[in-house]
Amino acid sequence: MEVALATASEKQMWTDKYLIEYIRRSGFMAFMGRSSNSIIQARYELNEESGKTINIPLITRLVGSGVTGSQSLDGAEEELTNYNCAISIDWRRNAVRVPKSTSYKTEIDLFDAAREALKNWEAEKLRDDIVRAMLSVVTTGDTTVAMASASAANRNAYSAANSDRLLFGNSVANYSATFATALANCDTTNDKLTVATASLARRLARSANPHIRPYQVDDGREFYVMFCSARAFRDLKLDSSMINANRDARAREGNGYMNNPLFRDGDLWYDGILFREVPEIDDVCAESGVGLNGAGASSADVRPCFLAGVQAVGIAWGQEPTPRTDTKKDFEFRPGVAIEELLGVKKMAYNGKQHGLVTLFTAAAADS
Repeated sequence: MEVALATASEKQMWTDKYLIEYIRRSGFMAFMGRSSNSIIQARYELNEESGKTINIPLITRLVGSGVTGSQSLDGAEEELTNYNCAISIDWRRNAVRVPKSTSYKTEIDLFDAAREALKNWEAEKLRDDIVRAMLSVVTTGDTTVAMASASAANRNAYSAANSDRLLFGNSVANYSATFATALANCDTTNDKLTVATASLARRLARSANPHIRPYQVDDGREFYVMFCSARAFRDLKLDSSMINANRDARAREGNGYMNNPLFRDGDLWYDGILFREVPEIDDVCAESGVGLNGAGASSADVRPCFLAGVQAVGIAWGQEPTPRTDTKKDFEFRPGVAIEELLGVKKMAYNGKQHGLVTLFTAAAADS
């Protein structure tokens, strides 16, 4: 009879390559920058100076008629109106410990795996913070409240002050100063995301006061970016006008079809709007207290689409993501790796109004 080795005594071979759960990086990097032409404006002043808050002023445009001819300008001067948006920063940290009692059992570099996991954790947090900031409600001045914790009074104040930059479904007639009433006007027949509704949101952005300035590229062309949930993006792709535009207007020569979203998924373009899918908007909307699931007509789920111009969101950094290693714990038996960051993320708001956004609320049924 052959000797049977107990399972616990068998040598087990592990690959030193590991898999890590797929995490979308922030997805907003292309729209982030230091200049006033950035949709997500990054500020780093607190890296060099001590402080918890950075104040970003807004000087509004002059709207007076001035004087002509021999009229006296003395006494007819125009007031230079200005407001302030404050962004406060705070620490965010996470860590993983890898004791020697675990690491010696495997060929996997658990320290390296932990660093990658922490980097993905931070990217995911930043992405969701940006989504929550865009969804937040403005109450008074530059004060914003997360939608998940906003009271009915907060939401109504937001709706009343932002009537020129909130769109509920496919018609401005759906608007109500009572936020819940406006959401309840969105139905899954008429108020899904379409190119016509997006174009209406774009016209609102151009007529809003103060203006919502579009992003401008080097050759002077301007466009807005609409960040859409997966459900809303699905409805947009099925809109016949979008299908026809991609079928009839996209390049066909050479490998042009490879860039056509009818065949290859990706961003969509229409009427000066770049549509970017951010699937995690659906996840944030489903969080406790947000209250958009079932808020539409006949209990339809509602999803926000954010038509963004420049300076829609501000991010202030006191310290960018920085890795830390601790090797001293328990006499160096329980080393750990951490990541820490000092930042604040906020929707830009002045005088009770969101600054760089038209928020479009559409009916968006779950997939069946």
